[in-house]
Amino acid sequence: MDTSPVTEVPAEELRPALELYLDLHTHPELSGHEARTADRFAAWLELHGCTVTRGVGRGHGVVGVLRNGPGPTVMLRAELDALPVTERTGLRYASTVPGVMHACGHDLHLAAAAGALARLARSRSAWRGTVLVVGQPAEETLQGARAMVADGLYERFGTPELVLAQHAAPLPAGTVAHADGPGPLMPASTALEVVVHGRGGHGGAPHLSVDPVLAAAATVVRLQSVVARETAPAEPVVLTVGSLRAGDRANVIPDRAELAISTRAFRAETLDRVDAAVERIVRAECAASGCPSEPEFTVTARSPVLVPDATATVALRRVHEAALGARRVTRTPPLTATEDYAAFGTDGVPLAYWLLGTVGAGLWRRARESGEPVPPNHAPEFAPDVRTALPTGITALTAAALHVLTAGEET
Repeated sequence: MDTSPVTEVPAEELRPALELYLDLHTHPELSGHEARTADRFAAWLELHGCTVTRGVGRGHGVVGVLRNGPGPTVMLRAELDALPVTERTGLRYASTVPGVMHACGHDLHLAAAAGALARLARSRSAWRGTVLVVGQPAEETLQGARAMVADGLYERFGTPELVLAQHAAPLPAGTVAHADGPGPLMPASTALEVVVHGRGGHGGAPHLSVDPVLAAAATVVRLQSVVARETAPAEPVVLTVGSLRAGDRANVIPDRAELAISTRAFRAETLDRVDAAVERIVRAECAASGCPSEPEFTVTARSPVLVPDATATVALRRVHEAALGARRVTRTPPLTATEDYAAFGTDGVPLAYWLLGTVGAGLWRRARESGEPVPPNHAPEFAPDVRTALPTGITALTAAALHVLTAGEET
């Protein structure tokens, strides 16, 4: 077989993947509503020889299968959904959907996976086995990966020797970053919605009401003590109140307040302790305010700790150094962003995961000189340097896949 090393993506080969990226960025879709995105991705997979199944898991999950004789199975995963963010990049291909934006790079992930699949389809003389390409819905709500696994992803399409994924990050475009060592790379998380009940009334007669706004505000302040005073300083824990909604008028005390809370920790037992502390504090503040009924708690999402396979991480770092050059392969400490990707590691299926730099050279230089941070993921100004990041992502995925598909062969 031809096992020549992976080369950078030439311009004529990059163009279709770039056009796919631009189209996806212009037409983002929220979690659970990714119908157009799924169709575009599925059509690409079919065009390049995959047998495609739609509707896997909850909603719009896509699985493409490219078989090339007996051999290993490798899975490439990318996400379909965008975020409820209003884009402020000023790009000519900015989102045309009001209030929705690909602010986390999922369009970049899809285009890179599409480009990698096209390269693998064209180079079948270099490998044997099966390539699974998964377009996962509802990553931003931490539901899609678990739903696809529960829908028989591996039973229906085969269990991979390794699952591959990469994620856009505010690092120099043209680079990738692997975990700095064994162990967790991303924490487990809980997303929680809380309703605080009060007794509504006139803003001029607060003594005749029970103000849920005050109870909710006191709760927000008190919750900070879970990290500051109940967690060991050396143990990473993040607790964020991302939303507090209550009332409509300045002179009306509402009868309820709603909070959206997220918690993150690198150990399951720590996350359980933090979640219990959140409930304890909410209940105590409601009692202190004399709320007429108990608060309501709804867990909207959970994600497990992401632990990349240590052996695969070491091997793929070397693979990427060979494909991209050692200076373009760096390391990352554990992150406090969360992913549902870990759900694909069910029953011991090994996972590989690395970061894909998105920041162009000029912006990176200006940020270093000024000390101002570059726009991070989820920011309205998030704008990957796609002409550098996309070919790097295609090359990184292709090289990693070939490492699995040619394992044990003589070079």
